Amino acid sequence: MTGRRRWSTEEILDAAAELLRTGDAESFSVRRLAAALGTDSSSLYRHFRNKTELLRAVADRILLAAMDGHRPEGDWKQRITALALRLRGAFGEQPQLAAVWGRHASGGTGSRLVMEELLQALRASGLPDEEVPVRYHRIVILLAALIASEAGISTLTPKEYEQGMEQFRVAVLGADPERFPALSHFARDIRPLGADRGAAFEEILAAHLAHIEARIP
Repeated sequence: MTGRRRWSTEEILDAAAELLRTGDAESFSVRRLAAALGTDSSSLYRHFRNKTELLRAVADRILLAAMDGHRPEGDWKQRITALALRLRGAFGEQPQLAAVWGRHASGGTGSRLVMEELLQALRASGLPDEEVPVRYHRIVILLAALIASEAGISTLTPKEYEQGMEQFRVAVLGADPERFPALSHFARDIRPLGADRGAAFEEILAAHLAHIEARIP
C-alpha cells in the first residue's frame, strides 16, 4: 500500500502562494490548502502551528525576494528609498500578502534582512543611536500602510474599480455646495484614491525622510 505523499515546507509555501494569488488572505485556510495538495490539515500542522504562522512564512518569502541581489548604494535616504521601492514592487506582484505583512509582520530571514538594511541606513544618517529604533518603527509603519493601501486597490476587479469610480464621481461632483462648500469648490481637481499611487508613495516617503533629516544634529 502506497503511503500518502510527504510535502516539503517549500512545496507547501509554493502551494499557499498560488492559492493566495487567486483568492485572499481572509478566505485562505489550512483546510483549503490541504485539499489543494491532496492531503489533510494535520500533515501541514507538522510544518506550521497555525494559519497565521503559515501566512507569515509566505510573506517572508516576499521579503526575501525583494532583498535578493540588493546592494546598498548612495546615501542613507537613497538606501531607504531604494528598499521601499523594492518592497513595493515585490508586494505588487502578490498584493494579497501586503495586508498580511502589515498585520502580522514576519520573523523570518527576509524580515531580518529588511530590518538590518533600514537600521544600517538610519545609523549612517548621523542620528543618535537612541533615535534610530524610534525612526525605524515609524518608517516600517509608513511603508506597511502605503504598500497595503496600494495593494488593496490592485486586487479590485475592473467592474469593482469602475463602480468605485462612479461612486466617487457622484460623491464629489454631486456634492451640495451649501453643505460641502470646500468639496464643491475643489471638486474638479480632487483625484480618486487610486490615482497617482506611485508618485504619492515616493512623495510621502521623501517628506518623512526630510522630517528625519531635520532631527539629525
